[in-house]
Amino acid sequence: MSALKQAVPEVPLHASTQMTIHNLEGAKMAAAMGLKRVVVARELSRKKLAYICKNAPIEIEVFVHGALCVCYSGQCYMSAIIGRRSGNRGVCAQPCRLGYNAVGHAALHPLSLKDNSLVSYMDELASIGVASVKIEGRMKRPEYSAIVTGIYARAVHTGKRPSPEDLTALQKAFSRQGFTDGYYTDKLGSEMFGIREEEKKSDTVMFATARKSYLNGEFQRVPVRFVGAISAGKRAKLAAIDDRKNTAVVYGKVPEPAFHKELSLATLQTQLHKTGGTPFYCAGVKGTVAPGLSLPVSVFNEMRRSLLAELLEQRKPAPIRAEGEFTPGEDFVGYAGTPILTVSVLRAEQLSKELEALAPKIVYVPISEFEYESPILDRFINNEDINVAVILPRIIHDNERKKISDILTRIVPMGVTEALIGNIGHIQFAKGHGMTVRGDFGLNVFNSETLYVLRNLGLQSATLSFELRLAEIRDMSKPLDTELITYGRLPLMITENCIIKNSTGVCTCDSFTGLVDRQGALFPVLPEHGCRNVLLNSKKLFMADKSNMIHSIGLWAQRLSFTTENALECATITKRYMGQNDYQPSGHTRGLYYRGVE
Repeated sequence: MSALKQAVPEVPLHASTQMTIHNLEGAKMAAAMGLKRVVVARELSRKKLAYICKNAPIEIEVFVHGALCVCYSGQCYMSAIIGRRSGNRGVCAQPCRLGYNAVGHAALHPLSLKDNSLVSYMDELASIGVASVKIEGRMKRPEYSAIVTGIYARAVHTGKRPSPEDLTALQKAFSRQGFTDGYYTDKLGSEMFGIREEEKKSDTVMFATARKSYLNGEFQRVPVRFVGAISAGKRAKLAAIDDRKNTAVVYGKVPEPAFHKELSLATLQTQLHKTGGTPFYCAGVKGTVAPGLSLPVSVFNEMRRSLLAELLEQRKPAPIRAEGEFTPGEDFVGYAGTPILTVSVLRAEQLSKELEALAPKIVYVPISEFEYESPILDRFINNEDINVAVILPRIIHDNERKKISDILTRIVPMGVTEALIGNIGHIQFAKGHGMTVRGDFGLNVFNSETLYVLRNLGLQSATLSFELRLAEIRDMSKPLDTELITYGRLPLMITENCIIKNSTGVCTCDSFTGLVDRQGALFPVLPEHGCRNVLLNSKKLFMADKSNMIHSIGLWAQRLSFTTENALECATITKRYMGQNDYQPSGHTRGLYYRGVE
């Protein structure tokens, strides 16, 4: 975004769902950064959408049809970590569509959502202020695009609900055991999930018809109104106006007296409705035709073609945009010394006196752990050698802000004055509570320009994307203190739908082990703020034996991310990274730090 604003400063920029904007503060931040429109997260209900639309100073776009990722867009790293095909770069291998077993339960396909379909809610979306609707068509064939877009276009432009035939056509075009509107209607659960069904031979006629429609010419979507005047002794006159108020006028031959069949207004209307092979369709014909006159049909056809060609020419010019030049920021080599050690935990009970004695510079603790009294957490907060920072959830819907705000208001006076955030919509929220803000991995920091932007937004530091290679990190300009996760089970997904409840039928957060793939690898599933889930990698990232490289690439900090470890393991691993033992986990991974992503 920053680079484009320099190179093409007048081109309107839209925020993709990849930015994981899911609340009002995120939309406001996008507007403040100079974006024109934001495509919000697909997980929002109608009530949450309405609130954002009503209060946001920016256009809101909503996905209404097509494939749903079970993970929040922009927060899925599963395809990248498993097979180097990064969903953040558009080459997702869709591991979520495969079968998985829940330990002790038959989960089948617990990560494969049905396709979204909101075709029956077009009027409602318009009424709550949605500016634009989007159809997902990634890797779909053109027949699908023709069928689905045609049905939605009619629903949008006519205001009519889809017919039963339309709904059948949508399902035949592509579905995963039907469709879902679960996010929009706020009805989550296992009924939202499904897998791809085999295409029936009987559907081939529908696809062939769709293919013929677009091969025979451009889809007619631009309304044109015609006016004609046919009178004795004067050249025939036709005029046309399109939806942008472009107008065209053409003159033909002088009509002759009719010896057989005379012209009529009905004849004129018939000829002007023949707009096939153009992007136009006839929205109406008015005019006067004097009696007793005749003109060859070929004359009307030529006049119609000339009119539409003129309108098409008028529609062609794109606005002339100013051009600039992208200038990279000043080169900063980064931190020259040994990076400090930070740790993050999921639960206060992972903290111990032994870990406290090791005195990591920063201990990141989720906000949920501040809801209850914890003597060991209090000890860390009161330790002058340790800085305790709060981890804000990556997802905070607008109706969840108050609870988070109340906790922040209470812990700041206790000395917890730094927040680790993973979403641009939470920066001002944390700063509004007087907190220093550090960036987490959810911001997907992949290049130097992003670091400049985050620095200008007032962040104290930023965690680099774990999709980067170490060599790329070394070569990055670092205008902001940079942190890198060098130990732990990397988070692969964060889901609005509860994998645990969908797999077991009940809330069993404390006893659910995780999902097992076809090769027997176990992916732990953990509860997250708001009854969401985080899916973790089956292998632990381990880089303690690569300390020379880690210390030479300009990092300010390296982080140990503790998730499934107990307190003893947390202390043992921290000692290993401090060079005090030779611990090494079995079956570990180097992540993408050497392999990189596609």
